[in-house]
Amino acid sequence: MVSPQTLKVVTVSLGIFICFLIGWQALVVAGQGEAATGLDPEYAALMGAQVTEGASALPSPGDVGSEIWGHITNPFYDAGPNDKGVGIQLAYSIARVLSGYFLAALVAIPLGFLIGMSETAQRALNPYIQLMKPVSPLAWMPLALYTIKDSNTSAVFVIFICSIWPMLTNTTFGVASVRREWLDVSRTLEVGSLRTALRVILPAAAPTIVTGMRISIGIAWLVIVAAEMLVGGTGIGYFVWNEWNNLSITGVISAIFFIGVVGMCLDMILAKCAAIVSYSE
Repeated sequence: MVSPQTLKVVTVSLGIFICFLIGWQALVVAGQGEAATGLDPEYAALMGAQVTEGASALPSPGDVGSEIWGHITNPFYDAGPNDKGVGIQLAYSIARVLSGYFLAALVAIPLGFLIGMSETAQRALNPYIQLMKPVSPLAWMPLALYTIKDSNTSAVFVIFICSIWPMLTNTTFGVASVRREWLDVSRTLEVGSLRTALRVILPAAAPTIVTGMRISIGIAWLVIVAAEMLVGGTGIGYFVWNEWNNLSITGVISAIFFIGVVGMCLDMILAKCAAIVSYSE
């Protein structure tokens, strides 16, 4: 039995979506004009229906829906270096993101754990963390390409850099914020340092750590699109750029849709993990 609150939420959400589609279609109709005549054939072929038929520069919801459905029904086709299915492109992007992300987790979580357990380390390292954290990950791309000399590895490195800071700072904060009473009890019971770290500090800090991981995965997915636009070759970022070079706005919008869906799925996975490790005092 569906609860009234759930039904209300679904109704409001569908209403917003329908209003969005109506507004979109209205913009398409408003953007239509008169067809131009006497054009050079090559120019007319380049500009397409926008000039020759007076069509709107913005594709209609139906056009975008048809494009998305075409990608869904045949996501893994491979017709050459510049013509691969969106499933292949997303697979490349996800592989790069997960590679850099898990490398960052292997470094950031243990390091943040050690820093959080020492006030001296926190105060000594905080200026360096605050200096590096605001630097745009893409600012590292030229240096990575120059030193690594491989575009794919450079993209993974950029994901590593952008993922490490939220996990490091959240892990440090989570460990440092563990209630003193719990640590005092473990000392009173003469619990060893390793066991205290694993049985007291880690469970207490786990929600904060996973929150940092959730923030990192969102940033990593955002950055990979921009990084792949720079390095080219494969990936959903390159797919977007290639569609733009082909003047396919429909393709660009459909790619944005898939980027959003994958990003939402990654966030939902980490949200489930956060719910699993959360606790109430």
